Amino acid sequence: MIKEESRALSLIKSILLILLSISIAVGGQIILKIGMNRIGFINVNSFQTLGKFFSEVIKSPLVWVGLLLYVLSAAIWLIILSAVDLSFAYPFIGVTYVMVLILSKFILKEDVNPLRWAGAAIITIGVVVISRG
Repeated sequence: MIKEESRALSLIKSILLILLSISIAVGGQIILKIGMNRIGFINVNSFQTLGKFFSEVIKSPLVWVGLLLYVLSAAIWLIILSAVDLSFAYPFIGVTYVMVLILSKFILKEDVNPLRWAGAAIITIGVVVISRG
């Protein structure tokens, strides 16, 4: 779980850092989606529309903030990987699916059907089981 040679992070601190990294990544994903919703659908079936797509993306502050959050999340993830086993940390990534589902429902006002909620419950149970092992 926690690497023997480096006991710099306790189990609780490790889990909190993992959840922080995941939360920042999820926040970045939601902000990216909001930014892309503001840009609108761009059909990239030609070089001209592909250029328009990149132009709109580059001009979007929300897209930049979302990408910055991803970089911050990755930096925290590197700290995590230096202190804990990947086999312990990585299953927590499943929590991102659940968090995105919840935030998509309540912030983005997306429809989430019961099957998706059931999947989120299964993922949550799976993360709990793996983290205990």
